[in-house]
This record gives sequence, C-alpha cells and structure tokens, in this order.
Amino acid sequence: MAKRNAECQFISSDTPRPFYYRYPKQLHPSIEADAKPRTKIPHGFRGRNVYGEGMPPSPLFEEIDYRETPLGELILRRRVLLSLGHREIHEIILGDEYLMSSLFTEVEEALSRLGLAAAKDAFPNTELDVVVGGLGLGYTARAALEHPELASLIVVDYLEPVIEWHREGKVPLGPELTSDSRCRFVHGDFFRLALGSDEGKSFDPIDSERKFHAVLLDIDHSPDKLLSETHGDFYAAEGLRKLASRLHPSGIFAMWSDDPPEDSFLSALGEVFPSVESHVVSFFNPLQEKDSKSTVYVAR
Repeated sequence: MAKRNAECQFISSDTPRPFYYRYPKQLHPSIEADAKPRTKIPHGFRGRNVYGEGMPPSPLFEEIDYRETPLGELILRRRVLLSLGHREIHEIILGDEYLMSSLFTEVEEALSRLGLAAAKDAFPNTELDVVVGGLGLGYTARAALEHPELASLIVVDYLEPVIEWHREGKVPLGPELTSDSRCRFVHGDFFRLALGSDEGKSFDPIDSERKFHAVLLDIDHSPDKLLSETHGDFYAAEGLRKLASRLHPSGIFAMWSDDPPEDSFLSALGEVFPSVESHVVSFFNPLQEKDSKSTVYVAR
C-alpha cells in the first residue's frame, strides 16, 4: 500500500542502511531541503521530537515507533505541515516507501464505499460479513464500519506492529476501531490465507470454512507493483478463483491500485467474476496543488 510518495523522496543504499530521507521544507524552518538533500537520522534522534524555532512546545516531527520486520524497517511518524496551516498528519513507512499517509485517504474510503455499495446491491436486506486486507491507518476499515448493514469486519494485516499501534491508541483511528464490537484484527498474511496456502486456515481463525459477502484489498501498490514477489500468484486467474471460493455466491471483491486500470488484471478478474468494473478515483493533492488519481476495481 505504498502509495503516496508526494511528500518526500526516499533514497536507498546498497549497503545495510540507516534511515535516510529527503527532508521536506515544511518539516522544520531551519532545514533547507535543497541544501541538505540527504540527511541521516542519528541513533539518539529516533523517538524524539523536532520543534520549530520560536514555536510553542508542540512537535513538528515525531517518530512514534520504529520496528524491524521481515519486509524491512517499519516506521510510524507524526508531523505538522506548516504549509497547510499546521495540519497534523500520521504516516507509515516501510523500507524506502510510504505505506500510508493520513493526508490522502479518499481512495481508501472510496474502496469501502464502492465495494459495499456493490455488496448491498448483491445482498439486499442482508447483514454483511466483510474482510479488509491491509489495516494501515484504518481508513478503509472505518469507512466500512460506517455502513449500518455491516455485521462483522475482519481486518487482516501481516505487520503485527500496525495492529499494536491501533490497539495502543498510537494512531488516530485506533480507539474508534478497537471499540467497535463488529471489528476484529487478525495478524496474518492476507495472500496466504486467500490462496489457502496454510491448510485449515482462512480469514477467520475461528471458522476456516466461513464465507464472506465482500473482500476489500488495499495492500500492494498495484497488481504489477508488489510489496513482496510472493504476492504475485494471487493476481492471476487461478489465485483470484481461490479468493472467490472464500465468498458467498455473488460475493464482491474490490481492490485499490495506485496505477491506471490494467487490461491484463481486468482480463484475469473477468475469468473468475461475471461482472468487473474499474473506477478511476480523483483526489486533490495539496502538496502538488493538482489532482492525483488511483483505481478501484470492483468484481462480482
């Protein structure tokens, strides 16, 4: 779900790397991003705050948590964008890429809106059981919970620290999601669970045979740009067919992508689902002062 790279450009190193990034000019008034394009966060800095000169004691930058994971370094940070009227945002970064920024949430919300609209159409007057693949900062999950037809929501995430951040209230939507009795977090590999790679395991660890009315996926950048190459089999027709077996008949699969609609993926979806649509969702990017676009696929 590494999708919003507008805010700062990450720079990788061929050697085992400390955390490098290109400071945005909004981060701190005393830092000139163009003059210091490559800055290393020293050991003693991690977990500390940066304050603007002459500003009241409210941090402009805070690294809330840092973890080593099988997919790379995982960081939760908070910062204040002075150029946007001191707007506070939270960001999740994995390795050199953004997983999520609270500055851009329109497409996550559109994923739930479009996916559950299709589910309500397919299952009128039915309480819906839904799976979300990818927790992130929780915007897809919250948008799903806003639908009164939703009876239960399982949110699957591979990165256990992300689940912990929500349970510990380290991210803004954590208390809201964890207090809703319909919502349950599952620590697991969405793709292995969807494909049945681990015998006897499915999205619901209590009932491996359980079927769902909709599955909403927001993990990889796109079907061609993956966080891990192990996800590749899922996007082929055979993998999608295994996912469809987790759904009730006429069930919905909806997915976010940072790329324009891809003919090859639409074709794979069409081999499995009778109806396939792609929706291009536009949203305003205040940092670039122009519209950006992403895609939501809906298959039923």
